[in-house]
Amino acid sequence: MLSYLALLTHTDQFAFFRLFGYLTFRAGAAVLTALVIAFWINPILIRWLKQKQGKGQPIRADGPQRHIIEKAGTPTMGGLLILIPWIGSTLLWASLSNRYVWIVLLVTLAFGALGFMDDYYKVTKRTSDGLSSRSRLVIEFGVAALATWLIMQIEAPHLSGMLAVPFLKTALLPLGLFCLVVGSLTIAGAANAVNFTDGLDGLAIVPVMIAAATFTLIAYLVGNEVFSGYLQIFYVAGSGELAVFLAALVGAGLGFLWYNAPPAMIFMGDTGSLPLGGALGAVAVVVKHEIVLAIVGGLFVVETLSVIVQVISFKLTGKRVFRMAPIHHHYEQLGWTEPTIVIRFWIVAVVLALLGLATLKLR
Repeated sequence: MLSYLALLTHTDQFAFFRLFGYLTFRAGAAVLTALVIAFWINPILIRWLKQKQGKGQPIRADGPQRHIIEKAGTPTMGGLLILIPWIGSTLLWASLSNRYVWIVLLVTLAFGALGFMDDYYKVTKRTSDGLSSRSRLVIEFGVAALATWLIMQIEAPHLSGMLAVPFLKTALLPLGLFCLVVGSLTIAGAANAVNFTDGLDGLAIVPVMIAAATFTLIAYLVGNEVFSGYLQIFYVAGSGELAVFLAALVGAGLGFLWYNAPPAMIFMGDTGSLPLGGALGAVAVVVKHEIVLAIVGGLFVVETLSVIVQVISFKLTGKRVFRMAPIHHHYEQLGWTEPTIVIRFWIVAVVLALLGLATLKLR
């Protein structure tokens, strides 16, 4: 919204407002604005959620036993502490005439509402099981398919229905309408992958911020005709505006991490994990970097695969591959402390982000 102030530069009196036309300035401002909003409202939200929830989020009875003792009484729905600063900062600094911004906001809000309903059910029914998996997946894939279809209507004809392949120059796979399936899997899959990862204090939010920062740069480069031409990546007109959206996510994530650092004052819950993953997936679809998201977010992929492998193995053989899934619980059972697991997983996330960025040049 504040980007429109750049229109006031017709006289030297208002020359300062030229800054509001620069994407890099607005992205930086979005980080700081989200952080300020977070520090302002988050203590209020935490007190309110503690008062409303009483006993906090029910802890899984089949999870690590120390969680029942150490994490009991911690409130959930902490995703609100991320969503409000994130969306508020985006609306302030992003160009609201950009249709890509509205599509990713649609995904974020829809997945946030779904996560909120799931957390609300858990708290009110005093159960660690939320909405039925089938209902959740139907809604998630419905929203993801709609978002993918809207993106395909906006993007240039030579990119519509195409899947970009990293490490290869100007390589596009013509998938046609099958791109709807790929896009839906990217968005819904990313949402659930972050959801699986959210099991320890700070474990999910930092890798999400790392991925968001990585895609901030990717979105900026893809949306810049000069840079995309130099790097030989596909130029997607208007996608650069998503750098502001992702920068706001980084700022909101920092504000949340302040209160989520061990021991967490609040859990993000599905209210946070679903929209965080869904938004990253939606941005990846817009900038034609769906495969790169699987690299940058490789930690989330491994967490998801550990659950799939565990379920399939147990159903087919009656045996478990891991002591507990997702895989971060496996390492807990091996005796690793929570800070050790979290910090080492953060390091893995940084390495994967660097590998994802390398795909921009190694072609």
